Amino acid sequence: MKKQWVLILGGSSGLGLATAKKMARNGYHLIIIHRDRRTDLEEINTHFKEITSRGVELLSFNIDVANSSKRKEIIDEIKSTLDHSGKIKMLVHSIAKGSLKPMTSNKEITLNHQDIEITLNAMALSLYDWIKELSAQNLFDEDARVVAFTSEGSSKAWEGYAAVSAAKATLEALTRSIALEYASKGIKANCIQAGTTDTKAFQMIPNSDSLKKNALNRNPNKRLTTPEDVANAVYLLSTDEAKWITGTVIKVDGGESLR
Repeated sequence: MKKQWVLILGGSSGLGLATAKKMARNGYHLIIIHRDRRTDLEEINTHFKEITSRGVELLSFNIDVANSSKRKEIIDEIKSTLDHSGKIKMLVHSIAKGSLKPMTSNKEITLNHQDIEITLNAMALSLYDWIKELSAQNLFDEDARVVAFTSEGSSKAWEGYAAVSAAKATLEALTRSIALEYASKGIKANCIQAGTTDTKAFQMIPNSDSLKKNALNRNPNKRLTTPEDVANAVYLLSTDEAKWITGTVIKVDGGESLR
Protein backbone atom coordinates (compact mmCIF):
# COMPACT_ATOMS: atom_id res chain seq x y z
CA MET A 1 0.00 0.00 0.00
CA LYS A 2 1.40 3.39 -1.00
CA LYS A 3 1.98 6.03 1.66
CA GLN A 4 -0.16 9.15 1.98
CA TRP A 5 1.67 12.42 2.44
CA VAL A 6 0.67 15.83 3.75
CA LEU A 7 2.62 18.82 2.44
CA ILE A 8 2.52 21.84 4.76
CA LEU A 9 3.68 25.25 3.58
CA GLY A 10 4.69 26.94 6.82
CA GLY A 11 4.75 23.97 9.17
CA SER A 12 7.38 24.87 11.77
CA SER A 13 5.18 26.83 14.19
CA GLY A 14 1.63 27.87 15.01
CA LEU A 15 -1.25 26.35 13.07
CA GLY A 16 1.03 24.58 10.59
CA LEU A 17 3.04 22.78 13.27
CA ALA A 18 -0.08 21.78 15.22
CA THR A 19 -1.49 20.38 11.97
CA ALA A 20 1.72 18.43 11.29
CA LYS A 21 1.54 16.81 14.72
CA LYS A 22 -2.16 15.96 14.33
CA MET A 23 -1.68 14.40 10.90
CA ALA A 24 1.35 12.43 12.10
CA ARG A 25 -0.72 11.01 14.97
CA ASN A 26 -3.11 9.73 12.31
CA GLY A 27 -0.43 8.01 10.25
CA TYR A 28 0.25 10.59 7.54
CA HIS A 29 3.80 11.21 6.37
CA LEU A 30 4.90 14.84 6.30
CA ILE A 31 6.63 17.25 3.95
CA ILE A 32 7.19 20.55 5.73
CA ILE A 33 8.34 23.69 3.93
CA HIS A 34 9.36 26.47 6.29
CA ARG A 35 11.57 29.53 6.49
CA ASP A 36 13.34 30.01 9.82
CA ARG A 37 16.48 31.51 11.30
CA ARG A 38 19.31 29.23 12.34
CA THR A 39 18.81 30.30 15.95
CA ASP A 40 15.31 28.79 15.90
CA LEU A 41 16.22 25.50 14.26
CA GLU A 42 17.13 23.64 17.44
CA GLU A 43 13.65 24.16 18.89
CA ILE A 44 12.03 23.35 15.54
CA ASN A 45 14.03 20.13 15.18
CA THR A 46 12.80 19.08 18.62
CA HIS A 47 9.24 19.34 17.33
CA PHE A 48 10.18 17.45 14.17
CA LYS A 49 11.71 14.63 16.24
CA GLU A 50 8.42 14.40 18.14
CA ILE A 51 6.66 13.96 14.80
CA THR A 52 8.99 11.21 13.56
CA SER A 53 8.70 9.42 16.91
CA ARG A 54 5.20 8.50 15.70
CA GLY A 55 6.79 6.22 13.12
CA VAL A 56 6.10 8.46 10.13
CA GLU A 57 8.52 9.94 7.64
CA LEU A 58 9.27 13.66 7.56
CA LEU A 59 10.94 15.64 4.80
CA SER A 60 11.71 19.25 5.77
CA PHE A 61 13.04 22.11 3.65
CA ASN A 62 14.07 25.48 5.05
CA ILE A 63 13.35 27.71 2.04
CA ASP A 64 11.22 30.67 1.00
CA VAL A 65 7.99 29.21 -0.47
CA ALA A 66 7.69 32.15 -2.86
CA ASN A 67 11.12 31.55 -4.44
CA SER A 68 10.32 30.01 -7.84
CA SER A 69 13.74 28.42 -8.47
CA LYS A 70 13.88 26.89 -4.99
CA ARG A 71 10.31 25.65 -5.40
CA LYS A 72 11.25 23.81 -8.58
CA GLU A 73 14.27 22.19 -6.88
CA ILE A 74 12.21 21.02 -3.92
CA ILE A 75 9.37 19.68 -6.08
CA ASP A 76 11.91 17.71 -8.12
CA GLU A 77 13.25 16.23 -4.88
CA ILE A 78 9.74 15.47 -3.63
CA LYS A 79 8.92 13.76 -6.92
CA SER A 80 12.05 11.63 -6.67
CA THR A 81 10.94 10.42 -3.23
CA LEU A 82 7.23 10.03 -3.83
CA ASP A 83 7.56 8.27 -7.18
CA HIS A 84 8.34 5.19 -5.14
CA SER A 85 6.30 5.76 -2.00
CA GLY A 86 2.93 7.39 -2.58
CA LYS A 87 1.08 10.62 -3.33
CA ILE A 88 0.24 13.91 -1.66
CA LYS A 89 -3.17 13.50 -0.02
CA MET A 90 -3.32 17.02 1.39
CA LEU A 91 -1.64 20.39 0.94
CA VAL A 92 -1.95 22.85 3.82
CA HIS A 93 -1.11 26.53 3.29
CA SER A 94 -0.06 28.16 6.57
CA ILE A 95 2.20 31.04 5.54
CA ALA A 96 2.44 33.99 7.94
CA LYS A 97 4.89 36.27 6.16
CA GLY A 98 3.38 39.69 5.60
CA SER A 99 3.88 43.39 6.10
CA LEU A 100 2.13 44.91 9.11
CA LYS A 101 2.90 48.54 8.36
CA PRO A 102 0.18 51.18 8.65
CA MET A 103 -1.10 52.98 5.56
CA THR A 104 -0.55 56.38 7.14
CA SER A 105 1.52 57.51 10.12
CA ASN A 106 3.50 60.48 11.36
CA LYS A 107 5.87 58.23 13.31
CA GLU A 108 6.27 54.92 11.46
CA ILE A 109 7.33 53.86 7.98
CA THR A 110 4.16 53.36 5.97
CA LEU A 111 2.97 50.60 3.66
CA ASN A 112 4.16 50.74 0.06
CA HIS A 113 3.48 48.83 -3.15
CA GLN A 114 6.40 46.45 -2.67
CA ASP A 115 5.23 45.54 0.84
CA ILE A 116 1.81 44.58 -0.52
CA GLU A 117 3.33 42.65 -3.43
CA ILE A 118 5.65 40.63 -1.17
CA THR A 119 2.75 39.86 1.18
CA LEU A 120 0.46 38.78 -1.65
CA ASN A 121 3.16 36.54 -3.13
CA ALA A 122 3.90 34.78 0.16
CA MET A 123 0.44 34.57 1.71
CA ALA A 124 -1.75 34.01 -1.35
CA LEU A 125 -0.15 33.52 -4.75
CA SER A 126 2.23 30.86 -3.40
CA LEU A 127 -0.76 28.57 -2.87
CA TYR A 128 -1.56 28.52 -6.59
CA ASP A 129 2.11 28.32 -7.62
CA TRP A 130 2.64 25.16 -5.55
CA ILE A 131 -0.62 23.52 -6.59
CA LYS A 132 0.01 24.23 -10.27
CA GLU A 133 3.49 22.69 -10.24
CA LEU A 134 2.64 19.74 -8.00
CA SER A 135 -0.33 18.92 -10.22
CA ALA A 136 1.77 19.21 -13.36
CA GLN A 137 4.16 16.64 -11.84
CA ASN A 138 1.23 14.31 -11.03
CA LEU A 139 2.09 14.33 -7.33
CA PHE A 140 -1.43 14.67 -5.92
CA ASP A 141 -3.58 11.73 -4.85
CA GLU A 142 -6.65 11.14 -7.03
CA ASP A 143 -8.73 12.39 -4.06
CA ALA A 144 -6.58 15.23 -2.76
CA ARG A 145 -7.47 17.99 -0.30
CA VAL A 146 -6.21 21.57 -0.10
CA VAL A 147 -6.65 23.67 3.04
CA ALA A 148 -5.60 27.31 3.35
CA PHE A 149 -5.76 29.35 6.56
CA THR A 150 -7.58 32.65 6.35
CA SER A 151 -8.80 35.06 9.01
CA GLU A 152 -11.65 37.41 9.84
CA GLY A 153 -9.32 40.15 8.61
CA SER A 154 -10.09 39.07 5.04
CA SER A 155 -13.34 41.03 5.30
CA LYS A 156 -12.66 43.38 8.22
CA ALA A 157 -10.27 46.31 8.40
CA TRP A 158 -7.73 46.40 11.22
CA GLU A 159 -5.05 49.06 11.53
CA GLY A 160 -1.73 47.83 10.17
CA TYR A 161 -3.34 44.77 8.57
CA ALA A 162 -4.08 46.13 5.08
CA ALA A 163 -1.49 44.05 3.19
CA VAL A 164 -2.38 40.83 5.02
CA SER A 165 -6.09 41.54 4.65
CA ALA A 166 -5.64 41.89 0.87
CA ALA A 167 -3.66 38.64 0.81
CA LYS A 168 -6.30 36.73 2.79
CA ALA A 169 -9.09 37.97 0.51
CA THR A 170 -7.01 36.89 -2.49
CA LEU A 171 -6.30 33.53 -0.85
CA GLU A 172 -10.02 32.87 -0.42
CA ALA A 173 -10.75 33.82 -4.04
CA LEU A 174 -7.97 31.57 -5.33
CA THR A 175 -9.16 28.68 -3.18
CA ARG A 176 -12.67 28.93 -4.64
CA SER A 177 -11.26 28.91 -8.16
CA ILE A 178 -8.98 25.97 -7.37
CA ALA A 179 -12.01 24.05 -6.09
CA LEU A 180 -13.78 24.77 -9.38
CA GLU A 181 -11.02 24.35 -11.94
CA TYR A 182 -9.11 21.49 -10.33
CA ALA A 183 -12.21 19.42 -9.56
CA SER A 184 -11.47 17.32 -12.64
CA LYS A 185 -8.13 16.43 -11.03
CA GLY A 186 -9.84 15.20 -7.86
CA ILE A 187 -8.77 18.17 -5.73
CA LYS A 188 -11.09 19.60 -3.08
CA ALA A 189 -10.07 23.01 -1.74
CA ASN A 190 -11.29 24.95 1.28
CA CYS A 191 -10.25 27.75 3.60
CA ILE A 192 -10.38 27.54 7.36
CA GLN A 193 -11.12 30.84 9.09
CA ALA A 194 -9.59 30.32 12.49
CA GLY A 195 -10.70 32.36 15.45
CA THR A 196 -8.22 34.55 17.28
CA THR A 197 -5.28 32.26 18.07
CA ASP A 198 -2.41 33.45 20.25
CA THR A 199 0.49 32.43 18.00
CA LYS A 200 3.78 34.22 17.36
CA ALA A 201 2.36 35.54 14.09
CA PHE A 202 -0.73 36.93 15.85
CA GLN A 203 1.39 38.65 18.48
CA MET A 204 3.10 40.65 15.73
CA ILE A 205 -0.19 42.28 14.64
CA PRO A 206 -0.47 45.89 15.88
CA ASN A 207 -2.74 46.13 18.96
CA SER A 208 -2.88 42.33 19.22
CA ASP A 209 -3.57 42.55 22.97
CA SER A 210 -6.69 44.59 22.26
CA LEU A 211 -7.77 42.15 19.53
CA LYS A 212 -7.29 39.24 21.94
CA LYS A 213 -9.34 40.92 24.67
CA ASN A 214 -12.10 41.71 22.19
CA ALA A 215 -12.11 38.11 20.94
CA LEU A 216 -12.54 36.76 24.47
CA ASN A 217 -15.46 39.12 25.04
CA ARG A 218 -17.11 38.07 21.75
CA ASN A 219 -16.60 34.33 22.08
CA PRO A 220 -19.58 32.57 23.70
CA ASN A 221 -17.21 29.83 24.88
CA LYS A 222 -15.03 32.42 26.65
CA ARG A 223 -11.68 31.23 25.38
CA LEU A 224 -9.43 31.79 22.40
CA THR A 225 -9.08 29.31 19.56
CA THR A 226 -6.03 27.05 19.93
CA PRO A 227 -3.78 25.71 17.16
CA GLU A 228 -5.02 22.25 18.11
CA ASP A 229 -8.65 23.29 17.46
CA VAL A 230 -7.66 24.24 13.93
CA ALA A 231 -5.53 21.14 13.40
CA ASN A 232 -8.52 18.98 14.36
CA ALA A 233 -10.59 20.63 11.63
CA VAL A 234 -7.84 20.09 9.06
CA TYR A 235 -7.78 16.41 9.91
CA LEU A 236 -11.56 16.20 9.51
CA LEU A 237 -11.21 17.65 6.01
CA SER A 238 -8.76 14.86 5.12
CA THR A 239 -11.31 12.12 5.77
CA ASP A 240 -13.47 10.27 3.26
CA GLU A 241 -16.55 11.76 4.93
CA ALA A 242 -15.39 15.28 3.95
CA LYS A 243 -14.88 14.60 0.24
CA TRP A 244 -18.02 16.56 -0.75
CA ILE A 245 -16.88 19.75 1.04
CA THR A 246 -15.12 22.07 -1.37
CA GLY A 247 -14.89 25.73 -2.35
CA THR A 248 -15.98 27.16 0.98
CA VAL A 249 -14.70 28.99 4.06
CA ILE A 250 -15.17 27.00 7.26
CA LYS A 251 -15.13 28.90 10.54
CA VAL A 252 -13.25 27.24 13.38
CA ASP A 253 -13.65 29.84 16.09
CA GLY A 254 -15.95 28.55 18.84
CA GLY A 255 -18.59 31.08 17.81
CA GLU A 256 -16.32 34.14 18.05
CA SER A 257 -17.58 35.55 14.73
CA LEU A 258 -21.25 35.31 15.77
CA ARG A 259 -21.08 38.81 17.23
